[in-house]
Amino acid sequence: MKNILQTNNSFLAKILLRVHPIQEKFNFTRYQSPKQRLRTAIEQLANNTIETSLVVVNDLEQISQEYPQYHWLIMDILTTFVRNNSPYIPQKKIISNSTVKIRTDIQAALTVIARRDANKDPENEQIDLSHTDMRGVNLKGANLEQTNLYQVNLSGANLRKANLEGAILSAANLEGANLTEANLKGAILSAANMEGANLSGANLHRANLYLARLCGTILDGVILNEANLREVKFSE
Repeated sequence: MKNILQTNNSFLAKILLRVHPIQEKFNFTRYQSPKQRLRTAIEQLANNTIETSLVVVNDLEQISQEYPQYHWLIMDILTTFVRNNSPYIPQKKIISNSTVKIRTDIQAALTVIARRDANKDPENEQIDLSHTDMRGVNLKGANLEQTNLYQVNLSGANLRKANLEGAILSAANLEGANLTEANLKGAILSAANMEGANLSGANLHRANLYLARLCGTILDGVILNEANLREVKFSE
């Protein structure tokens, strides 16, 4: 968790400097009840301007820290925001070799989700980021244990040392992603595209890789004991 806190705290600080005037405008919400602040946050997210969304995401994280009873509701608000504003794009509609730059407010929301106190998550609940486009996202050291990432586009993503234990990554696109030293123990990666990804030192103990594509994948020091490698494609 330390990595994403250091990297993305700096990222959010720089972004919030650019939206300081908007932050000042909404500072009055500090005097509202938490329910009123949440209502204001949801209304402002609906406006869908990046600058406003950045301020709201920052405020939502503060509310979740100040009022733990709203932790899961806020995570649901943030995951819904990501799913609605960065939906999965079919590969055939993506222009090849185009420069990938994730929207700053989407990155900010994902940063907050990834560094949350997972001990506050309710039992039998799951972070749902399925069917989203997260190409090029920086989630280094993120806590995404048991997260639903079904059919997510994470090509070119930085997931170094991320905790993805038990995560659902079926049909996910991880082409060219950095997964060095990532924890993928027990993860479901069936039919995932991992071409050209870097899995050096990753833990794939008991992971399900049925029908996954690992063409050109870097596998130095990877742990694959008891992993399901049935019909995995290692070369063209």
